[in-house]
Amino acid sequence: MELPKLPIANTIRDQVYQLLKDEICDGRYEPGYWLQEKELAQRLKVSRSPVREALRQLSRDGLVRDIPNKGVFVREFTIRDIEDVFDLRIMMESFALLHLRRELLREEKERLLELLGQIEKGYSAGDRKAYIGADIQFHHHLIQLCGNEFLVKAYSDVYSMIKQFCIYSLIDLARFNNSMAEHRQIVHSLLTGQGEEAEKINRLHLELTKSKLTEVLKARGAAGWAAPYAEEEHGPLQK
Repeated sequence: MELPKLPIANTIRDQVYQLLKDEICDGRYEPGYWLQEKELAQRLKVSRSPVREALRQLSRDGLVRDIPNKGVFVREFTIRDIEDVFDLRIMMESFALLHLRRELLREEKERLLELLGQIEKGYSAGDRKAYIGADIQFHHHLIQLCGNEFLVKAYSDVYSMIKQFCIYSLIDLARFNNSMAEHRQIVHSLLTGQGEEAEKINRLHLELTKSKLTEVLKARGAAGWAAPYAEEEHGPLQK
């Protein structure tokens, strides 16, 4: 097996933490998977100490559960968990959009158009994984535009909990089409100085996404939540 490339970070502990966080958020481990300290240390070619510290941080992040005398396991999210996290996400994005400058800077507008172009590219190719990747960057940019660094950090922590499930909201082709249209409307409103309108459209966008996501997950059941980015496991988009 090829050794995973540790991300650039200040310490080995930080590198191990970021790698494991990315793998969990990308659905590389099934919910309930036992993250064994010794096994991870051997795979990553590091000592057990940075792995132990990274697992503790992941537990504080809410991505794993540290069960005394049993071990550390990838968190198993319930439908209610996902709905609650989405509600918090909606609150954060609405706050950000309602606290933007009426006229965005030129570079901010250009970045919005660049991100919209990336979303369009994934949509045109029917590539849900690429679409979600661009969508994640887009919504993080909305948060960053308001300039509240504490909100940016909190939003990143919240979003990481549901990132691996978001692709399920696009299984339905009609929802995929509508999602693209909503992104265009959000950007148009922001570029024309209509922050309140952008907030309304974005709130509706997230509410519809949450509704479709929970509908699909309820239908699939917990056993069907694994490896959401494995395209072949989904089959064609539903029409």
